[in-house]
Formats: sequence, structure tokens, C-alpha cells
Amino acid sequence: MAYVSKPAGSGGPRKQFIRRKKVCKFCVEKIDYIDYKDSRLLFQFIPERGKILPRRISGVCAPHQRKLMEAIKKARNIALLPFTAD
Repeated sequence: MAYVSKPAGSGGPRKQFIRRKKVCKFCVEKIDYIDYKDSRLLFQFIPERGKILPRRISGVCAPHQRKLMEAIKKARNIALLPFTAD
């Protein structure tokens, strides 16, 4: 989300963009254990290419991101989730 620069001398106020802080889904719902067998939950954090979404995009806190990463890797190893897209 970038600002659009205005031509010099145009005057007038610039519209400010305020980004809302992302909150961790697992903290809000008080989920302590991320189950690797819950593929519906894990699919929310994997785009169609099959990569794991980073924290800055998914909004998950650091401890839950680490647990999420381990759960996704376990689910991939037992073929519940794909490694890559077709």
C-alpha cells in the first residue's frame, strides 16, 4: 500500500492510509495446540502454490507461527497437505 505522490504545487491535504494491526487468530480464539490433522485450519495458511504464509501476511504471532509451521510440515509428511501445487 503505497502513497500516490501529488504533482508539485497542487496544494490540498494528502489522504493518509492507516493500516489496521493484524491480530493472531490462535490468540483470539485461545487455541493452544495446533493439530496437524486439522487440514481445514492449516489450509488457511497455505496459498495455492503450497508455501507457508509468513507472519507479516497471516498476522499470526511468533510462537503460534512456529507451531503452525511444524504442524504443516507434519501434515505434509503424512500426505494430508500437498508439498506443491500441480
